[in-house]
Amino acid sequence: MSSSPFYVQRAPYAEDPARSLGRRFKEEESRTRTPFARDRDRIIHTSAFRRLKEKTQVFVAHEGDNFRTRLTHSLEVAQVARSLATALGLDSDLAETIALGHDIGHPPFGHAGEDELQSCMKAYGGFDHNVQTFRVVTELERRYPDFNGLNLTWETLEGIIKHNGPVTEKLGKPSWKAISKYDSEYKLGLNTWASAEAQVAALADDIAYNNHDIDDGVEAGLFTLDELMDVPLIGPILAAVRSERPDLDPRLTRLEAVRRMIGAMVDDVMGETLQRAAATGVQSAQDVRALDHALVAFSPDMAEDLARLRQFLHARMYRHWRVNRTRSQARRILAEMFNLFLAEPDVLPSEWFARSQNRDEAGRARVVCDYIAGMTDRFAIEEHRKLFQLDVWN
Repeated sequence: MSSSPFYVQRAPYAEDPARSLGRRFKEEESRTRTPFARDRDRIIHTSAFRRLKEKTQVFVAHEGDNFRTRLTHSLEVAQVARSLATALGLDSDLAETIALGHDIGHPPFGHAGEDELQSCMKAYGGFDHNVQTFRVVTELERRYPDFNGLNLTWETLEGIIKHNGPVTEKLGKPSWKAISKYDSEYKLGLNTWASAEAQVAALADDIAYNNHDIDDGVEAGLFTLDELMDVPLIGPILAAVRSERPDLDPRLTRLEAVRRMIGAMVDDVMGETLQRAAATGVQSAQDVRALDHALVAFSPDMAEDLARLRQFLHARMYRHWRVNRTRSQARRILAEMFNLFLAEPDVLPSEWFARSQNRDEAGRARVVCDYIAGMTDRFAIEEHRKLFQLDVWN
């Protein structure tokens, strides 16, 4: 048998789709797909997933066609998650599914949009993009006659809401009220770690955005390759590429360095995870949940290097004056729309106006928030223009 990762033996602590805890609402099983693969397909076919194509990762969608959006980011996370799960002997369908779904609750304009909706909703129960993602897949998407949401498997729902670890300390926050209510009716084990596959999806997110923010940052001219030479992890890799391939132009040098950095991070996660699995002796998916720490993780040295890399990106990219200017514009757009819709709900589209009726102020605010959170960057800009600029017809 080949030693290629494609032939890795299934890990004893991998999730088994044949033993899934099932769905909240009973359905016949698919004849052609595992339950986790079916979940993946349901997420891909949602309106929320399609709208990610014009939602900000760092740069607003209209700033250029080559920058990542939430959709391309989610696809890159899913690719890393599937490859890493396969190499570790885990269920790659489940890891890919959680990776594809992890960002579909993000509002327009990235973190600026989330910050503004948190501010707008402070008096009305708050806003959290992870909770919004969960609400999208359990409530807001309406595609089936017998239930709201997508009726995903227990394992996928668990992974979406707690891929970063136990969430019990968050349940007291007003923005997490929806999760507490759902858990009271359908237990998700919120006090434990999620499956190894969910943890893989979380690490794949870190791998994707750290590498691709470097790529986008250089592409946008926010910093140069030379300025990366002293940054941990990417600096030594970049120096090696330049030494080995001095003939490469700056673009190919950048892409090769990013490719190698992804490989280095994946290898590090694999090594650390296999070491932890051996040390803890986990033999089942439930053993993974019973641990008091993550099974899938970066090594301490890699985690330290990544922390320093993020410091660089925070200073030179996420808080760059050009990005700050866009963040400021985006927050004003969302704040002005939120206040108008809350004061005058009859200017909402008919479906959303109907949802806002017969509710108290907090309930109406939640409907307004859901409407805005579902917008793409481009739609939000256009909707704001229609609301606040008078069109004069001849």
